[in-house]
Amino acid sequence: MVYLYYRNRGTAPVAGRPLDPLPRITVQLPVYNERYVIERLIAAVAALDYPRELLEIQVLDDSTDETAAIARAAVAGQRARGVDIHYLHRDHRTGYKAGALKEGLERARGEFLFVFDADFVPPPTFVRDTLDFFSDPEVGMVQARWDHLNRDHSLLTKLQAILLDGHFVVEHTARNRSGRFFNFNGTAGVWRRRAIEEAGGWKADTLTEDIDLSYRAQLARWKFVYLKDVVSPAEVPVDINGFKTQQHRWSKGAIQTGRKLLPRIFRSSFPLRVKIESFFHLTNNFSYPLVIALSVLVFPAMIIRHRLGWTRLILLDFPLFFISTSSVVLFYVASQKEIDPHWVRKLRYMPMVMSLGIGLAVNNAHAVLEALLGRGGEFRRTPKYSVGNGPEDWKRKAYRTRVNLSFPFEIGLALYFAIAISISVTERIYLAVPFLAIFFSGYFYMTMLTLSQQLASPRLAAAGAPSALAPAAETPTD
Repeated sequence: MVYLYYRNRGTAPVAGRPLDPLPRITVQLPVYNERYVIERLIAAVAALDYPRELLEIQVLDDSTDETAAIARAAVAGQRARGVDIHYLHRDHRTGYKAGALKEGLERARGEFLFVFDADFVPPPTFVRDTLDFFSDPEVGMVQARWDHLNRDHSLLTKLQAILLDGHFVVEHTARNRSGRFFNFNGTAGVWRRRAIEEAGGWKADTLTEDIDLSYRAQLARWKFVYLKDVVSPAEVPVDINGFKTQQHRWSKGAIQTGRKLLPRIFRSSFPLRVKIESFFHLTNNFSYPLVIALSVLVFPAMIIRHRLGWTRLILLDFPLFFISTSSVVLFYVASQKEIDPHWVRKLRYMPMVMSLGIGLAVNNAHAVLEALLGRGGEFRRTPKYSVGNGPEDWKRKAYRTRVNLSFPFEIGLALYFAIAISISVTERIYLAVPFLAIFFSGYFYMTMLTLSQQLASPRLAAAGAPSALAPAAETPTD
């Protein structure tokens, strides 16, 4: 990915002539129980720089709490200002986000559909920055890069931001500019209406309706454009259980999409390089079960290797460890170097970035297993609290995501690696300690954040907020 990124770095997509006449566009806002961010979202899209007579906004609200009243009031306020905005509330949850977008599309009047999730704050220039790329009649979708409103809120948000930057800066750019498939990310993107319709429309048979539609549209020969330098900021989850729920959904949905579409992709007439990259893209979450296997086997393997002698360790194990570790670090360092002039300061976070990826292994491996077993599953809400980079106390706000089944296994693996490190020190296998420490810190970090949120639940209940162990609400948005 890094190689493809730098090889194609100078081939940025170029917008064509401005569309003439300007088309009617529809902005779709799929939301569910988003009381803290819905007003901000509606205000942001109402401020988009585009002729009022050609701008239609749909608030696709499936909410079951006071979000509905807040959204209605915000819509009424914007309509009083002359904005063509409509509030559409469903009395059922069929299809979740895909279902909401499908029903919205049936009523939409726009030729182009802009989609924003509840926590996004698109800049006023977003339409102008993206629409001209559709002057090419073969372009079906344009995706912008995500930025992060609360990147510096905590260590967890900093690490998430780096993980997402790798995806949006290096991975998307490399895939798109090298002629491979890439996907719409569910938000901060624009669809040509005809591309959605010709690809078969929104479908809810996977948890990643965005990836599913993206691949079907590209198989139908629609071109996609990725704009690394057009940015729409949003929030990343501030609580560990919300983060794990989000990752579980993404991992499971990608595998579901792979099961559904890979046979069709391999039967297509696209070049082999496109098919190979599609395979790796849709199956990359299989790495998580392999990380679990590695976690269990790494310590006994080191004991055996140690008894075989240092020569083998030096000649084989350490070069492999260095190469594999360096490739991961290089991927994320490259993304920071491209977007942050002070990227050197981010180097200190790289060990924890790797640890966080390892710490997610149990959670995401469970998602992969569910997808392989054909379990459909529900959307689980990723709570958003309108939290920035300051010290806001989001823990006293409503909405909480439950502790999932991965938690006891993460505790067990954290203890396992603590014992492994102790034995390594006792047996003077000092060179094993840094490697074991990466695994330990990942599982320990997951355990401690989950415990701290769980221990806070009595105080939350006293304050009137749901317990951290309460079932998560379902959401059609990310």
